[in-house]
Amino acid sequence: MVVAHQPSNEQEKLRDIELPIIDLMAERSQVSKLIVKASETLGFFKVINHGIPQHVIKAMEDESYGFFSKPASQKQRAGPANPYGYGCKNIGFNGDYGEVEYLLLHTNPSSKSTISNDPTLFRCAVNGYVEAVRELACEILELMAEGLGVPDTSVLSNFLRDSHSDSLLRLNHYPPLQLLQLVNNRIGFGEHTDPQILTILRSNDVPGLQIAPQDGFWIPVSPHPSTAFCVNVGDALQALTNGRFLSVRHRAMVNSCRRRMSMAYFGAPAPNAWIACPPKLLSPHEPNLYRPFTWDEYKKATYSRKLGDTRLHFFRVQSDHDDLTE
Repeated sequence: MVVAHQPSNEQEKLRDIELPIIDLMAERSQVSKLIVKASETLGFFKVINHGIPQHVIKAMEDESYGFFSKPASQKQRAGPANPYGYGCKNIGFNGDYGEVEYLLLHTNPSSKSTISNDPTLFRCAVNGYVEAVRELACEILELMAEGLGVPDTSVLSNFLRDSHSDSLLRLNHYPPLQLLQLVNNRIGFGEHTDPQILTILRSNDVPGLQIAPQDGFWIPVSPHPSTAFCVNVGDALQALTNGRFLSVRHRAMVNSCRRRMSMAYFGAPAPNAWIACPPKLLSPHEPNLYRPFTWDEYKKATYSRKLGDTRLHFFRVQSDHDDLTE
């Protein structure tokens, strides 16, 4: 895990950048242009007036708080994460570590009965939340396709609507630091890119998310406005747009005496779905940067590496000969 470099004047200037806040109720063609611009420059943006009812959000937040407030012995009944289930501090299988505990759920199967004292209530909260954020993700992907001029505006959202979609919901809890620990920020979740297509993130009002649009420069992301969702481009979407959209490295820092909670929906294709750029986005002057690959192939490459490792360059056209097991 890489810690940010010491601040420079340029870095301090970058730290003042605010993510674009896009009103989804504004004029549609303007919204699509703003989303495309944000995806091409920062890879991150926020959306407001997204249409997700507050009671759906609150139900999921309440269940998340309830789970992470349990004694460790009860939470561990939902683990160990392999990859789904409860995990604490250990992230994945390759030695990554952070000041975080989490619950990783697939969006298709029923939730484990060990997760909640009332499994039916927990399952209803998860299903209601996942359905709502999936629809939001699909709407954003269709706006992206419109902004890119792709004739079939459902070409991206169809990946998430597939009944075999490999999408995930990850609930993260970053416990508060003791006062003596606040002197130095600690890494809650190390720097990485998301391998999926699109991430829809909801967090409480405690800061911690940072993004790095440029190597070595970290921009803290404000948790406000409280009604917004944070959206970011994943590796698969960078490949699907032939590199126009940026899958940007980000991390979560623990730097507060208050606990931070986040809920991340990772919209992913079905395992056998092919990731290939639509012909509309290709030309003799802009040939395909990435060879076609299946989501299962990319997922295996992801799990075989450490959290912060770069993966997408192995799938570039000029890197077909690279050994993915190295």
